[in-house]
Amino acid sequence: MNTAARTRTARARAGVPVVLAAPAVLGLAFLVLPLVGLLVRAPWATLPQRLVAPGVGQALRLSLVCATSATAISLLLGVPLAWLLARTALPGRRVVRALVTVPLVLPPVVGGVALLLAFGRRGVIGQYLDAAFGVSLPFTTAGVVVAEAFVAMPFLVIAVEGALRGADPRYEEAAATLGASRWLTFRRVTLPAVAPGIAAGTVLCWARALGEFGATITFAGNFPGTTQTMPLAVYLALETDPDSAAVLSLMLLTVSVVILVSLRERWIGASA
Repeated sequence: MNTAARTRTARARAGVPVVLAAPAVLGLAFLVLPLVGLLVRAPWATLPQRLVAPGVGQALRLSLVCATSATAISLLLGVPLAWLLARTALPGRRVVRALVTVPLVLPPVVGGVALLLAFGRRGVIGQYLDAAFGVSLPFTTAGVVVAEAFVAMPFLVIAVEGALRGADPRYEEAAATLGASRWLTFRRVTLPAVAPGIAAGTVLCWARALGEFGATITFAGNFPGTTQTMPLAVYLALETDPDSAAVLSLMLLTVSVVILVSLRERWIGASA
């Protein structure tokens, strides 16, 4: 038995102090009871009919397409950004990292307003897109993808940067001494080494994009078939048909549980 296993065994034998166990149980109940309430109150008898309702399928398809597109954009832009933060002596790197993580703590509605001011028809960048290419992002499906990528990309960048910092740089140095270019080293050495971190970041990014609400409704609106994703459909159904809202929420809960199971603790750096 190794040292870590012996330590866990000793802790288990020592027991849990009541002063810690009681609030821990209350905290667990506080987090679990709302989910139990959703499962108990879900209209199981009419669940199959509600799942095939036109609005549900439409919102689900749009959510999957937009979340996947946002994740693809995040991979294309986020992996190089993570490499830049982890492997280069970039001037002002701390400031850049802080800017990358701002969407994590920024209220989603504020993020939507910022997107409008940047990419709206009269926005800082949007006015030129509209004048030069006739492209208007707000209140379109493309706007949904942009909003989801904005709030989800930091999850990918943080996960990949952490994986890059944890990877042994000696393999990259060895490849360089053998004459491999930086691009070849990145493709054949770096990417395989941090593949679990990229996978974890991709799943987290996709899950965050799938559940995005505030920035989406502010920047893209809530138009069925065009911008109404699953979270927006839940919000709308809650006002008119709570049972449908429960069904949609149950679907998102199922997706979340599947994602957590697929991530595995070792992917996100948690110890067993």
